[in-house]
Amino acid sequence: MNCRFKELCCKQVINVRNGACLGNVCDVEVDTKCAQVVALVVYGKLKCFGLLGREDDIVIPWSNINVIGEDTILVSCEPCRGKIRRKNKFLEWLFG
Repeated sequence: MNCRFKELCCKQVINVRNGACLGNVCDVEVDTKCAQVVALVVYGKLKCFGLLGREDDIVIPWSNINVIGEDTILVSCEPCRGKIRRKNKFLEWLFG
């Protein structure tokens, strides 16, 4: 089954260990040397409607992906957060 990035972003990511919905895929990490997908990235949840930024993004290694279905992606991973942090542009704009 082939899947485009745009289609991948519409799929929900479910952790099979605890049944939690982690969110939708927002980014993909690719190893450019061997042209392989290394991990999927799911945005962290918003804090106070996004005014206080968001939690850390969830980085799911490709080896932890169990099944990619038509609507969902089933993963088996510990509830861990990645190191990807995004700046809160609203607070930066507000306070300079």
